Amino acid sequence: MTLTRKGAATRRRIVEGAAGQIREEGVFALRLEDVMARTATSKSQLFHYFPGGKDELLLAVARHEAQRVLEDQQPELGALTSWEAWLRWRDKVVARYRAQGVNCPLHTALSRLGSTTGAARAVAAGLLEQWQGELAAGIRHLQGSGEGGVGLDAEREAAALLAGVQGGVLILLTTGSTVHLEAALDSGLARLREARPVS
Repeated sequence: MTLTRKGAATRRRIVEGAAGQIREEGVFALRLEDVMARTATSKSQLFHYFPGGKDELLLAVARHEAQRVLEDQQPELGALTSWEAWLRWRDKVVARYRAQGVNCPLHTALSRLGSTTGAARAVAAGLLEQWQGELAAGIRHLQGSGEGGVGLDAEREAAALLAGVQGGVLILLTTGSTVHLEAALDSGLARLREARPVS
């Protein structure tokens, strides 16, 4: 669907409104009537942009939130060129998920759509691939400067670090605590820092 600037803004307002609703009340409280009221849109407008109804809107929310996950880590994620940058990134990740709390629009939208849905799987895979790529680039920079990660497989270490973050986030969604997320980040970074050339 080709949208005018006004149409794109309306669609974005609906997606952001639905994401806000999920963040405040959880996905099971999401009703299209509430989204319409929240975003000052009519039923005909909502179904014009999302003819598939709630599932299509949830997929749009998932895409929006996946992009936001990466944007919220910038500029540090794209410039992991020093240990100071890595530590700032670590703190930004923890602060982001602490502020988000237990209602994650991305996680709940994907869960509602089902992990077997091709489009939902593509959203998750795209997010993880881009995120891991940024982390691997940062690790390779450490290796090139001799600051850490020496002798390690950058892609594998990035995958392990990302798995730790995702595991910590899932526990946060259950308990409301960032303890496990912080432990995963600190352990992963310590492993990278300890892998230095022997002087």
